[in-house]
Amino acid sequence: MKWLKGVLGVGLVVAVVSYLVAFLSVLSVSRQDQARPVSAIVVLGAAQYNGKPSPVLKARLDHAAQLYADSVAPLIVLTGGVATGDKASEAEAAAAYLAQSVPSPVLVVLPTGRTTDESIAAAAEWCRGYDITDIVVVSDPFHMLRVRLEARRHGLTAYTSPTRSSPISAHLNRELPYLFAEAAKVLVAGTRNW
Repeated sequence: MKWLKGVLGVGLVVAVVSYLVAFLSVLSVSRQDQARPVSAIVVLGAAQYNGKPSPVLKARLDHAAQLYADSVAPLIVLTGGVATGDKASEAEAAAAYLAQSVPSPVLVVLPTGRTTDESIAAAAEWCRGYDITDIVVVSDPFHMLRVRLEARRHGLTAYTSPTRSSPISAHLNRELPYLFAEAAKVLVAGTRNW
């Protein structure tokens, strides 16, 4: 019985250390901006309300528009499907918003994906059709490490460029729960087949 307690104790220590490493990695990557010239900017979807982007999605879109204006990429790929009860997808709402400041032919609308993995998978499939392997992904800061992991799993090199104007990242006390949750999600993502 003593050996069982020892094994459980070691397991607990490994779990705590793994979580701490994941948390610090999520925090570190959330503070990095890797924007550089690539073929496409991919914007991960977020909530929209009757075709109007939520403040979180709007922050991502404004950042993508600035990257486009800075000549980071000639295309903006918009992801995000339709939530229960919605009539428009996140990607369609994003395109309507961005069309006010970016030429419509620049926008690629992929109205699928309700999760990070589904959105990255849709973007990866589109990228394969154009032999694109390097992208800049825009999302909230807390999201960046998992985005890199999911993109790599789908054959893409994702340079991440987090928005700094999202209401989630405006205050550390608001961002902390997302960072804590993301650390657990990164651990799960790390257990998948790469």
